[in-house]
Amino acid sequence: MAQSYDVVVIGGGHNGLVNAAYLAKAGKKVLVLERRGVLGGAAVTEEIVPGFLFSECSYVVSLLRPEIIRELDLPRHGLEILPLDGTFSPMLNGDYLWRVNDHAKTQREIRRHSRLDAEAYDEFSKMMTPMCRFVKPLLSMIPPDPTTLNPKDLKQLHFLLQRFRELSSDERYTLIQLMTMSAADFLDQWFETDVLKATMSASGIIGTFLGIRSPGTAYVLLHHYMGEIDGAFRSWGFSRGGTGAISNSIGSAARELGVEIRTNSPVAKILTKDGRAVGVALKSGEEIRCKVVSSSVDPNLTFLQFMETKELPADFVDSVKRYKFRGSSGKVNLALDALPNFKAIPGPGAHLRGAVSISPGMEYMERAYDDAKYGRYSQRPYIDMVIPSLTDPSVAPAGKHVLSCFVQYAPYKLAEGTWDDQREAFGNNVINTIAEHAPNIKDIIIGKQVLTPLDLEREFGLTQGNIFQGELSLEQLFFLRPVPGWAYYRTPIHNLYMCGSATHPGGGIMGANGRIASQVILKEWKKAAN
Repeated sequence: MAQSYDVVVIGGGHNGLVNAAYLAKAGKKVLVLERRGVLGGAAVTEEIVPGFLFSECSYVVSLLRPEIIRELDLPRHGLEILPLDGTFSPMLNGDYLWRVNDHAKTQREIRRHSRLDAEAYDEFSKMMTPMCRFVKPLLSMIPPDPTTLNPKDLKQLHFLLQRFRELSSDERYTLIQLMTMSAADFLDQWFETDVLKATMSASGIIGTFLGIRSPGTAYVLLHHYMGEIDGAFRSWGFSRGGTGAISNSIGSAARELGVEIRTNSPVAKILTKDGRAVGVALKSGEEIRCKVVSSSVDPNLTFLQFMETKELPADFVDSVKRYKFRGSSGKVNLALDALPNFKAIPGPGAHLRGAVSISPGMEYMERAYDDAKYGRYSQRPYIDMVIPSLTDPSVAPAGKHVLSCFVQYAPYKLAEGTWDDQREAFGNNVINTIAEHAPNIKDIIIGKQVLTPLDLEREFGLTQGNIFQGELSLEQLFFLRPVPGWAYYRTPIHNLYMCGSATHPGGGIMGANGRIASQVILKEWKKAAN
């Protein structure tokens, strides 16, 4: 007789695991089904080159909600976050900008480039703190829909309006600018140093098919600025053992709470009856019955692949088809025999322990986007690099290192050829770009892994290779994510819910999506029982 569960969670990424853990904590019998042989989705660690552990996709952490760490007691399950200190940006003229977590040191460094910018940086930091404080509660709330007259939504909107009124007039203007402007235009108001603006604006384009001058990227900049560790904003870190250790700690907490987790269990179909979700069918042919299905995969997979569109309202299907994925990034992971030697600061040193950002100027960043607009990967890409083995030696053999490169832009849809044809050239182009700043890079590579948007789609189930399960653009945020009218983690199918990055508050290793979705599921369960 087929086993039956209270909830089946599709996808064993970090959001699916968080969702499962909270549901089990409330006494529900929960099963998680993961397509791959390893847990974590895009937050995963794998040994691609013998002895080297790669955080294949997601590679840094800061948005993981403190309440999840606390409520699931993740440190007891092996979670340890190691701080990532600063960003080193080598420039094409041999100079550099090196911002660290020490505010006074960073100001002195910026003063080398511009006395005015050093003073402005202080004001900028003071202004961004209330912006982060204003947005932070939104990461933990069900987004209210201003188009409805639902009293609960109106109450939430009143709460937000009150918070907005509590801001000073300067803060209100800044918040509106952040919600509407481009990252470049917003930063132009504050700074004059090209490399400073370019490196900071990079946070506004991550995971979007937009350029630094595209309206709406200022909010994405804020989204990443909000990263915090132990309550300190703008703090980023590594998880000891790689990003997969985060997923494994959540998985361990979930199992302790009674969650059953099955890997190598790809879902083929969500089973429905009379407009209600009643279970799932696996690709193996096995059918699993349940009272609720919670999907942590994206809307394309959930509604257009796992279901017959005739089961859904036509306008909803149209909205899902219009939902923008537009993958724009790739990853190049390198196993190294030694450390890269940068011309700007030769030799090993503290500058290699943080992020290394190949973002030498605003024009450089915009030209990278120009390539992508016409269906080509960037000839001179923006690259965000980290060497986690310097902070966490457990991920590489003694004396050797792991270099993780996030690369933008790599458009999913190429104007010429296919990604299978272009993969090698793309990887070599990234290495050549790094070599302009660290000439020894080609001599120290032991092994490499190149992930294109097509690989991210095939291997990790990310439609069009979008790392956030859909762009973080203004029309796909808050009560509009994933589609207008359905930003409540519910779907038009009764007892089918969404809990992945395609829901509010968006992407990044945050876990908030899974946690809030569990609250919605439990509330509705309670309502149905009464």
